[in-house]
Amino acid sequence: MAEQLTPARWTQRVLGRLLPVAASRAAAPSGIRFTERQLYYGLCRLLTPAPPLPRRVAFTVPAPLSFATFRTALARHGEIPGLLTPAPPRTAPPGAHTPEPDLFDYGLPRLLICESHTVAHMLRANGLPMESATPVLSAAELPLHPGVTAMLARGSGDVYVLHEAGAAGLTFPARLPELAGITAGLRVVPLGLRPRQAMGLHLFHIDGSAVDSGRSLDASSVSDSPGPVFDGPALDGRRSINPGRGDEPGPGFLDEREQAWLRRGRIVELDAVHPAVLLRSVHRLVRGVRTPPPPLVELRHARRSGFLTWPAA
Repeated sequence: MAEQLTPARWTQRVLGRLLPVAASRAAAPSGIRFTERQLYYGLCRLLTPAPPLPRRVAFTVPAPLSFATFRTALARHGEIPGLLTPAPPRTAPPGAHTPEPDLFDYGLPRLLICESHTVAHMLRANGLPMESATPVLSAAELPLHPGVTAMLARGSGDVYVLHEAGAAGLTFPARLPELAGITAGLRVVPLGLRPRQAMGLHLFHIDGSAVDSGRSLDASSVSDSPGPVFDGPALDGRRSINPGRGDEPGPGFLDEREQAWLRRGRIVELDAVHPAVLLRSVHRLVRGVRTPPPPLVELRHARRSGFLTWPAA
């Protein structure tokens, strides 16, 4: 007699068939290695495909699948190509692999610190430190080694920060100088993720603790990073935090829509961003690479400047 399939078994069978598809899309386009939670959000995108809406229609979407159900399906499926094995934070001091006495005698132009250790592990596994010439650390690997801070000071380096969109994540850049032991004069440049960026990308959110609606989530509680992150490499207009000068974030950092979103206790993790988009955006931002404008914009600019216009008689 055939085994009767309960709804739970049907669910696991459907998820088992969708897991390879989600893994293939997470690894696209060039065999990217991805985290467990990136695979989880990739599976959520298959279960709830987002319509192709413009970014000005801003919203986030509740995750349609619990992480516990996903973990059950993953354990039943077996090995997934490209899925990263969790790695503990690095505890050995930098330079332990080499006896070079002058390792810390050079300048370091930039450093990337991720609030999420798994995202930092994923960026390192995909070669971002080599491609972008940017060492990558996680919050779990702080404080910085004194030799690294000396290299940053010698190279007038920038410390870039990746954090999640949430009440706790938005305060992380402001707390970083103390957590990392950054010396005065070094710039801390928050890259995001901001709520408006998450809403523009229509990412999946999870529910955390609701924020007191009577408390304003303004500049006193979060750091200042008005520049877009995953919308593109728009570095102009972003204000850095200089711990040596006692700078405070300016007013108006969060608009009313972002504050209302945060008061609901919503959180968007960095893993919710597609792995290829995350890698490409971080590389562009830390290296200051700008995306060329669309051809129509270039044509309009050329016409305003007199190029391709009919010569006067």
